[in-house]
Amino acid sequence: MKKETFWVAAIPAALMAYGLPQAVLSQPVRALSPVVVTAPAADEPLVVRTDPKAPRQPVPAHDGADFLKSIPGFSVIRKGGTDGDPVLRGFSGSRLGILLDGQEIYGGCGGRMDPPTAYVYPESYDRVTVLKGPQSVRYGAGQSAGVALFERDVKRMESFGWKANGSLTVGSFGRNDQMADVLIGGPLGYVRAGGTRAQADDYEDGDGNSVHSEYLRWSSHAAIGWTPDDKTRVELSGGVSDGEAAYADRGMDGKKFKREHVSLMFERKRMGGLVDEIEGRVYYNYIDHVMDNYSLRDVPAGKKYMVSNPDRYTMGARLSATLRLAPDWKLVFGGDAKDDRHRSRMSGPRNSAGEASAAYRSMDRSDNMHFEQRGLFAESTWSPTEVDRVVGGLRVDWHEVKDKRAASKSSTAGQTDRRTLTSGFLRYERDFGTGSTWYAGLGHSERFPDFWERMKGSPSGGNSAFLSTKPEKLNQLDIGTSWRSGDFALSASAFYSRVDDYILIDWNRNRTRNVDAAVMGGELDASWQFHPAWQGVASLAYVYGKNRTDGTPLAQQPPLEARLGLNYAQGPYSAGVLWRLVASQNRYDEGMGGIAGKDLGSTGGFGVLSLNAGWRPNKTVLLTAGVDNVLNKTYAEHLSKAGVDIPGNVSFVNQRINEPGRVFWLKAQIALD
Repeated sequence: MKKETFWVAAIPAALMAYGLPQAVLSQPVRALSPVVVTAPAADEPLVVRTDPKAPRQPVPAHDGADFLKSIPGFSVIRKGGTDGDPVLRGFSGSRLGILLDGQEIYGGCGGRMDPPTAYVYPESYDRVTVLKGPQSVRYGAGQSAGVALFERDVKRMESFGWKANGSLTVGSFGRNDQMADVLIGGPLGYVRAGGTRAQADDYEDGDGNSVHSEYLRWSSHAAIGWTPDDKTRVELSGGVSDGEAAYADRGMDGKKFKREHVSLMFERKRMGGLVDEIEGRVYYNYIDHVMDNYSLRDVPAGKKYMVSNPDRYTMGARLSATLRLAPDWKLVFGGDAKDDRHRSRMSGPRNSAGEASAAYRSMDRSDNMHFEQRGLFAESTWSPTEVDRVVGGLRVDWHEVKDKRAASKSSTAGQTDRRTLTSGFLRYERDFGTGSTWYAGLGHSERFPDFWERMKGSPSGGNSAFLSTKPEKLNQLDIGTSWRSGDFALSASAFYSRVDDYILIDWNRNRTRNVDAAVMGGELDASWQFHPAWQGVASLAYVYGKNRTDGTPLAQQPPLEARLGLNYAQGPYSAGVLWRLVASQNRYDEGMGGIAGKDLGSTGGFGVLSLNAGWRPNKTVLLTAGVDNVLNKTYAEHLSKAGVDIPGNVSFVNQRINEPGRVFWLKAQIALD
């Protein structure tokens, strides 16, 4: 990747280059949100909805994990500039479901170079919804931490027309992002297409040390839809994305992150009668991932050239129907299924990059594991009064996985693990006052061990945890409230969970084992519009985990974190300040963790100050700018990975990778109707 230069004048020049007449720029269009420093408080129990197109601070997100960290309760396991692993309430990996337009996807890399959020380009979506805890059964199996839904919306157009929006972001360390999305259609249907591109060079920490972290990512998506009436939509969609990324925590970088996907969906809503709504989708996802030690770094003298190429394809389907059993009783029931296969190939040590590349391309891929899942679910909402609701659901899943590895690599080669697992929840909600609610819910989730957990060694010392790893079983209590009074809004939630057979990775021995655990914590959000032009916002998130089997802290738990913000908005101008405060973390279990990372020891607390400003010259254009880490502080997140020795970079061996120092950014957005 070529070195990018950050010019503050780039955005105004780019806008002038559009050459758009003032008549077009003055058209009334969908308003763009001001800078977001913390996601909106839950608008219903345990649900957060937010606009991924709204500019954010810190610097606007370029991948899914980077976006989710703005929502209280989320943390990120970082390993460089991109593709971090999201953590919700101390739970990571496959405990958190990631759905892209209703499609479940999984990464291909055995070392979590590409978690599902690595294939998320936030601004290409219209809405992100987060459901916290095991308080829904509609979106997949085993999602004990919750679900993050990245969704695109298309409403039937009453007459022929078009819409378009785009953005350009530039910033320190060569940050350079572009996004464009166009919709054309009429009453009978539409065509939508768009693309994104994000690029950055190696960043520097507060001490000026270079961190191996450059990346280049791009995506494209297209859809064609049929809307014969206001109730019906049929859509065929697809897309391709790819990229490359450097990582400071390992001996290889990601040279290829190709994803191809296609989906066919049908929905019919507001039908009236007993069957009020029907939804269905079939989809196919293919991930082709290449990692090597020579494309994005120098190979030291005497070292060999290495390359690995896993791939993974997932086919799935989902069908559901919504019944109106009575005016105050709604029932959603349906089923889903997945077929998920992982393969790999790699070259042995070679004397040159050309030899290594040619060697792996000439090899056949070998199967690793083949997963199959079939599930049935039902979720009911009953409102006995205007202010009371009882929500509950039940889910049954039939899982099967086959160990397809060679006998020389796995002691369980050729064997099959089959399980029938159940999940369910029951929640009571009551409204009080105006726009205020309190709730209490019990949830149960059973999670089938994933690919990464089964690939480790067994507790007895064998080379395969394929059959020795038991399903994880979680029971959780969730309570909370959202309260509004005049210009003040408050959302508070707390949870307590006991996990039997929690799946823990012992990285010291590269083994997977089951332990019993307890996790508790919560989130607090508040906002106060104390003046027509001024708003104060605050959030707090805390998690406490204990390994009940070993009597130790549960590994990979984030520290207490608070965010304090002050926002100003008057006419076309806005400004804001964000102060992020993170406490020290002295509760750890060194060498233990999950599939995404391990504990490295204690960390000190830190505070990071950031500033932003915005200008909306008309309803079409929004310009925002910001400075993150104003004081150029040198710090590392508790959950971040340890670095390795990379030529040309400061060594972070046995140390957490530092976060970026002072970052300037500038973003322009345009929306046309």
